[in-house]
Amino acid sequence: MVAPAQLEKTLMIDTPVFGSAAVAAPHSLASEAGRAVLAEGGNAIEAMVAMAATISVVYPHMNAIGGDGFWLVHQPGGKVHAIEACGPAGSLATIARYREKGHDTIPSRGPDSAVTVAGAIGGWEAALALSTSLGGRMPLKDLLADAIRHCTEGYEISPSELRTWPQQVEAVKEAPGFSDFFWPGGEQPKHGARRKPEALGATFRQLADAGLDDFYRGDIGREIAADLEMIGAPVTRADMEAYRARLVAPLSIKLPGLTVYNCAPPTQGVAALMILGIFEKLAIARAEGFDHHHGLVEATKRAFAIRDRIVTDPAFATVDPASVLTEAVFAREAEAIDRKRAAAWPFKTGDGDTVWMGAIDGSGLAVSYIQSIYWEYGSGCILPRTGINWQNRGVSFSLDARALNPLQPGRKPFHTLNPAFAGFDDGRIMSYGAMGGDGQPQFQAQILSRYRFGQSPAEAVDAPRWLFGRTWGAGSISLKLESRFDPMLLARLTGAGHPVEEYSEAYSDQFGHAGMLVKHPKGHVEATHDPRSDGDAKGI
Repeated sequence: MVAPAQLEKTLMIDTPVFGSAAVAAPHSLASEAGRAVLAEGGNAIEAMVAMAATISVVYPHMNAIGGDGFWLVHQPGGKVHAIEACGPAGSLATIARYREKGHDTIPSRGPDSAVTVAGAIGGWEAALALSTSLGGRMPLKDLLADAIRHCTEGYEISPSELRTWPQQVEAVKEAPGFSDFFWPGGEQPKHGARRKPEALGATFRQLADAGLDDFYRGDIGREIAADLEMIGAPVTRADMEAYRARLVAPLSIKLPGLTVYNCAPPTQGVAALMILGIFEKLAIARAEGFDHHHGLVEATKRAFAIRDRIVTDPAFATVDPASVLTEAVFAREAEAIDRKRAAAWPFKTGDGDTVWMGAIDGSGLAVSYIQSIYWEYGSGCILPRTGINWQNRGVSFSLDARALNPLQPGRKPFHTLNPAFAGFDDGRIMSYGAMGGDGQPQFQAQILSRYRFGQSPAEAVDAPRWLFGRTWGAGSISLKLESRFDPMLLARLTGAGHPVEEYSEAYSDQFGHAGMLVKHPKGHVEATHDPRSDGDAKGI
């Protein structure tokens, strides 16, 4: 890839610039919570916990504290930490249990889809322990205050939620507690409607008083386990008590001028890095043309084919993910790409609903964080004592014991979640990422490559995106594109054999909610979040 100075800019969109620190989130209330923490002297980890708590309240179709999360944390000086906060299958989650119920696959909604322990809160706890070791001192009550306030006072339901029509809508509506909480009377709320999740607010107040560990091993954990047992989910109190998030080593690759980081299995972070490594070997010289987009699509296919053979719970893995993140592998995969024709694509893909958020403080402590309940609204189950919406991440398990990711008590499911971070040789640091199931690595590659080709963060995130395969709400295996692409590019992609499907929307939720923050050596931070979301970037 050539230097940005040699390339023309095709867009003119200003990126917000902040003096020393910034946050970015898909809902403005979350970004405001993070900005307030930074303004009070909190660090980037503390700001992210405040954002994660707030977003779990005001963006419940995308995430909840009944879901999972993954962290990348860049420590000033260069060390990057990863936190794996994903829960395993419950002790009652056996293939025999589901076969006896007559299932050939794990149901996508309802109690039988609430297969795994929720890991997000454990991740907050691990992140705050890391924060304390780095000098963080803000009280937990202060970090949860905005989330509690929005539960107590209520919040206006977001435009994103109002335009989200869940898959398998009738099954979602039948999930315990869903209609009463989300769709009173069985109908989707209207514009301007407000919601006041009082039970969830009480849960946050208890966590603020007793500490985050209470979610697993205290009063909240006991109530969660009782509710899961009552609705018939396969997660027990012993499963909750046994869970702890893990500090793990991130994956990384070196590209000219920068090092890129992502999370290890059970996430698909290895695929996100492979796309970048393979694309680099194609030596594409310019952004936005056929070579750029065709090259990324074909690199995605090659990376996903490998991902689908190796990514599983690391405790059961037979392939070291680092072994496919080598120059030799990248060169081999790039050599297999036809520069003029699209390769066939017979592989299956996955769905997802998620939030990505970033934070960088004045010291250079940076966070890239992703939090999810998998499909929109997760399992759809609202636990009555705590008001928690539980994830359906376990639907990625197979009921075939010979599969790569078979259902098994204590086993972690395959995760589409993968936050990204980049450290540049010139001293810049970048926190970036996107939501969107299988689209996440694709969207990451598009925005990072555009930035490296010379576009600003706002230009790179705003520019039209494509998605190969399928994602939430879109079942066709095609190359989907927003309507703002050059018609000549669409014609060339179609002529090359890509199954092009142009969307009517200029900015569509189907193409993810992405964000990017870049801190420069002189201290200022450029930050942006997606115009496709309800969020923004804020800073000090």
